[in-house]
Amino acid sequence: MAVNTTQTNGRRTARADALSTRPKPSRAGSAAVLGSAPARPSPAVIAGTRPRRSSSAGEVVLAYLRQQAHALRSLEPMVRADEFDSVHQMRVASRRLRSTLRSFGTVISRSDAKHLAAELKWLGGLLGTARDAEVLPAHLQASLRPVPVELLIGPVQARVQGHFAPTRASAREELIEAFDSPRYIALLAELDRLTAGSLRGPQAGAPAREVLPAAVQRAYRQTDKRMRRARRAQAGQARDVALHEARKSAKRARYAAEAASPAIGKKAAKFAKQMKKVQSVLGDHQDTVIARQAARDLGIGAHLAGENAFTYGLLYEREVDEARRLRADAREVWKRASASRYRRWMS
Repeated sequence: MAVNTTQTNGRRTARADALSTRPKPSRAGSAAVLGSAPARPSPAVIAGTRPRRSSSAGEVVLAYLRQQAHALRSLEPMVRADEFDSVHQMRVASRRLRSTLRSFGTVISRSDAKHLAAELKWLGGLLGTARDAEVLPAHLQASLRPVPVELLIGPVQARVQGHFAPTRASAREELIEAFDSPRYIALLAELDRLTAGSLRGPQAGAPAREVLPAAVQRAYRQTDKRMRRARRAQAGQARDVALHEARKSAKRARYAAEAASPAIGKKAAKFAKQMKKVQSVLGDHQDTVIARQAARDLGIGAHLAGENAFTYGLLYEREVDEARRLRADAREVWKRASASRYRRWMS
């Protein structure tokens, strides 16, 4: 069964209404606040350091870390300026960094990775809250568009927009405050230190083609285990949670394969593409989980305000139907993505 993600992808990339004010430019960087810090590789150096198939595991993973660290820094001013999709892209960069620190424990020393991964989780949480505040109202508004006008009872669109406007403003304010905080500046300095030199894990000097496939395979096996758990889970919240956990594992497997692909080649890139498809359909399913809760909350708010809550119940049921379709799609997508032909290079 083919996956139809056109509408949901459009929802997830829709931009929230621009705020009337713009945040101040970024303050001085980590070196100014914390003293001397390692020099960061320039974009030209980063672009020219693509590892070869003969590279060591440390060189391959370090190149990927540098690319994502550069993306993270480059996107911060765009997020401050409220540019389209910038929060999403910065969130992806932070996730790729954290996932890489977790996936390649034999290449990156634990002492270098543990605290930085925790700080990236903190940053990713702030970016995630801001992103959800952008996407969720757009998702619900998109769900309302095909509803016949006679079934739109009450000021539904206005309530959806008004409900999320304060959340968007608050999430954005908290994110900008975080950018100006010593904690974020310390995170950037720690990231600089990690990417300025060589990685120090026990297998960092070994050939990448001998080390990295095992890391990708571990991430795949975790995804497989969680997909099986999701299939056995009881319908309802337990299954929704299990599918969300499976999505996170698929994303980790995808990023690990992306990092390894310069040394492995097209086989790793094809596997990463398959994991991206799994991640995408499970991400769309998670959107319906969050949207159902939002529709319920909106319906309660409308009822308490003396409005007819019929349309919010209709919205809820549309999300239930969409979730059912996406679960069926996820089974088909996983069946294809987990085929052995995409994984032979790992063994």
